[in-house]
Amino acid sequence: MMSRTTAFAVVCVALGAIPRVGAQPVSSSGFDMERLLYNHPGLVVDLGVGLWASPLPMDYDRDGDLDLVVVCPDKPYNGTYVFENPGGGPMPVFKAGRRIGPGPRNAQVSYVDGEPRVLVPGHEYTDFRATGLERLVPIYPETQVHHADGRLRANQWKYADWEGDGDLDLIVGVGDWTDYGWDDAFDENGEWTRGPLRGFVYLIRNQGTRDDPRYDPPVRIEAGGRPLEVFGMPSPSLVDLDGDGDLDIVCGEFLDRLSYFENVGDRQHPRYAGGRFLEDDRGVIHLDLQMIAPVAVDWDGDGHVDIVVGEEDGRVAYVENTGRLVDGVPRFGRPRHFQQEAHEVKFGALVTPVAFDWDADGDEDLICGNTAGYVGFIENLDGGDPPRWAAPRFLEAGGEVIRIQAGGNGSIQGPAEAKWGYTTLAVADWDHDGRPDVVLNSIWGEVVWYRNVGGRRQPVLAKAAPIEVRWPAGPPKPAWNWWEPRGRQLVTQWRTTPYVVDFDGDGLNDLVMLDHEGFLALFPRRRSPSGLDLLPGRRVFVGADGVPLELSRGTAGKSGRRKLAVVDWDGDGQLDVLLNGMNAELLKGRAHEDGTYELTNRGPIGRRDISSHSTSPTVIDWNRDGVLDLLVGAEDGHLYSTRRQHLAPR
Repeated sequence: MMSRTTAFAVVCVALGAIPRVGAQPVSSSGFDMERLLYNHPGLVVDLGVGLWASPLPMDYDRDGDLDLVVVCPDKPYNGTYVFENPGGGPMPVFKAGRRIGPGPRNAQVSYVDGEPRVLVPGHEYTDFRATGLERLVPIYPETQVHHADGRLRANQWKYADWEGDGDLDLIVGVGDWTDYGWDDAFDENGEWTRGPLRGFVYLIRNQGTRDDPRYDPPVRIEAGGRPLEVFGMPSPSLVDLDGDGDLDIVCGEFLDRLSYFENVGDRQHPRYAGGRFLEDDRGVIHLDLQMIAPVAVDWDGDGHVDIVVGEEDGRVAYVENTGRLVDGVPRFGRPRHFQQEAHEVKFGALVTPVAFDWDADGDEDLICGNTAGYVGFIENLDGGDPPRWAAPRFLEAGGEVIRIQAGGNGSIQGPAEAKWGYTTLAVADWDHDGRPDVVLNSIWGEVVWYRNVGGRRQPVLAKAAPIEVRWPAGPPKPAWNWWEPRGRQLVTQWRTTPYVVDFDGDGLNDLVMLDHEGFLALFPRRRSPSGLDLLPGRRVFVGADGVPLELSRGTAGKSGRRKLAVVDWDGDGQLDVLLNGMNAELLKGRAHEDGTYELTNRGPIGRRDISSHSTSPTVIDWNRDGVLDLLVGAEDGHLYSTRRQHLAPR
């Protein structure tokens, strides 16, 4: 059983405003949030920026090899980063990223006479390798060529010589969400009742010259006799993929596949066949995560056009063109993630850390969830202050890597989120056998646990089992869930932390989390002749007005998204709640004789805003002074910490 001051838990992503609970002025005792470093010279990890990687491969330093410039348009890691290629073949170990400027949205690279040209909608950053993001000049009178009533999520511009006449035309990829809408559109059978994401590619033909362009109105490019279309976010490249001398089209999508549109005309008169998904030796290529941003470029210099792909979690993959054609389609190798010298600790995106001594060696490791649905173990190697960290490893359960994904109908926001999992978790001895288990919630809102069937020093997790509640009747669920809970399982709002702690001090671990209607609830444990029972949630947490705390007032996709930790933050003997916010909000706890538990919002603990979608707090004590410090997982996949030498009064 974990003590009140050392129980740790985690959580995954939040969107929108966070309701305050009797909010007080922001504390004057805040600390800047410092990004956690590996402190491990020689360690190699996946190359990555924050949320949403847009790679711009180029020889940035003009030393003869291709470096990786990667744009990250999100917060708090926003920026354009250069990862220097030190040499070493197609899979070098890149230097750690160096920020050269802000991270604009929809940045794309084109290659014109061997020179990288960087465009954003309607504009170019001229002489990019020399001036970076300093000189933005207009190249077209409009920044949007696709007009729709709904939401546009991609607007990607590139140069290309469409018909081989020597001038520069413009190619624009757009992602249209009008037919898709947003969320809460499944029928009772889990079928999506709205349309798909739609991704189109436009041609703006130049009838002038490079120096004096005169552009025709934009028109949609056709393929197979109809407008070229992919599942959103096309990221188009016009390249000779099959080596026959004309320009084909390669597109990505909002999910994880790459489409090839063969030019069945010629160099001067392009005509495109219908799209086919590119394959490797296993079949259709699927990138590890979604929201992919591919760029077609001969990365390894062998004369065949490869594909460099940015993924949603900030990593960048290399997909090698083998030079072989199979049924007329170029065959590729399996995607491989580029590597870099380890610098800042990162685990995917929307990382949800829990500090816990997982391997029983006397120091606090990190167990983390993320958007991709993985659970990672980041080992504390030396117990130092700050520690030296190992590279993240995926945890397994039942002999398989833990990965929860929404699939076609597991996300309330629809099939476009098929590869997301949003794992958020707690580490605790759930069955009271002396070994730590993992309790987890996700994009599904199903709370499960992985029993540790191994030893204390070498945990081995069994396959997931549902967390069950002694419901007096049928199990409740969020009103918008199309599917029904099974048996006595606990189904609640998605992406909310299931925090395990002995809240009532009876020696049994309870569960504190949002219930199916968004209220913060205590699910107490009791012993019975059949074993340990989890009782239905009680809304014992109230504000100063005595009203139960409703921490999530949104519905469907705007529900849930709450990350929390329940700890005695100020050392007064009563449990407080740390809640996601601009970093972490302190909800000061006070028990009442009537059984209610008052929580008063004292504001953010730190000064720095690292929130964006959401944060996820846990507590640490790396300097072993008995005073809790704060570690927060952010949307960019990095971890931010505060330190304090004493508890400041509040």
